Amino acid sequence: MFSFHAVDYNASGAKKNFVESIKQTGFAVLKNHPIDLSLIEQSFSDWKNFFQLSEEEKKSFLFKRNFEDVQCGFFPASTSETAKGFTAKDLKEFYHYYPSSPRALPDCIGPSTKKLRDQLIIVGKILLSWLEEALPQSHKDKLSQALTDMVDEKKQTLLRVLHYPPLAEDSMEGAVRAAPHEDINLITLLVAATAPGLQLQKANGEWLDVPCEPDTICVNVGDMLQECSNFYYKATTHQVLNPNGKDRFLSRYSIPLFLHCKPGAVLSERYTAKSYLEERLGELGVL
Repeated sequence: MFSFHAVDYNASGAKKNFVESIKQTGFAVLKNHPIDLSLIEQSFSDWKNFFQLSEEEKKSFLFKRNFEDVQCGFFPASTSETAKGFTAKDLKEFYHYYPSSPRALPDCIGPSTKKLRDQLIIVGKILLSWLEEALPQSHKDKLSQALTDMVDEKKQTLLRVLHYPPLAEDSMEGAVRAAPHEDINLITLLVAATAPGLQLQKANGEWLDVPCEPDTICVNVGDMLQECSNFYYKATTHQVLNPNGKDRFLSRYSIPLFLHCKPGAVLSERYTAKSYLEERLGELGVL
């Protein structure tokens, strides 16, 4: 039975161990990674300040649908995602950061957020190169281009900052912080959240807790990588549980980077990145 053992990014066997974890579960947890921990801490601190603003102040940064192909800005809980196959919206609010957007970041957000995004992209492309190198030749031959060349660093790649508020007594029945879902993109890099709760679903249907150590990064496969690797790497269903006891009254913060493709990248005979993204966003109700 698989259990998580953090992959030491600097160890000689890092590449092999990372790919093995991804193949077994769709997830891997990295330790001794090169991301500056002070950037992570400062980014969390800045965004906690933002989410503590009044609803009126936060809504002055409300996302816009007319910023070309990206939706940058604040998404209140009322516009949160509804996972495919579910009816209740997730119990979360979030902010989408794309440096290419003309929307300015809130004044309380310093330079750490941009620097964190930049550093995560560098690591993410290295991890993608490891995954491509490990593909069987028959799968490599079907790639329209190198995985790292598919990445859209400037525009489509998204840094999302999530706030899961304390649970209210009148929360909609059946609503959870993040219902079971798969990510849309190539891979996701998630710096350790401020509290546990993330789980992945094993092949037998059981749920496995994903470690949440402060100095680790969780990496998971997205549907676009699953599609362009012809399902050699599989996107794993995951969720964020509602906490119990006194933890119900605490916020949880999370900062994932979604490494996305250029819109014209050909994933397979069925999809370009653009057509796939539009289909999935429509299913989530956020297009």
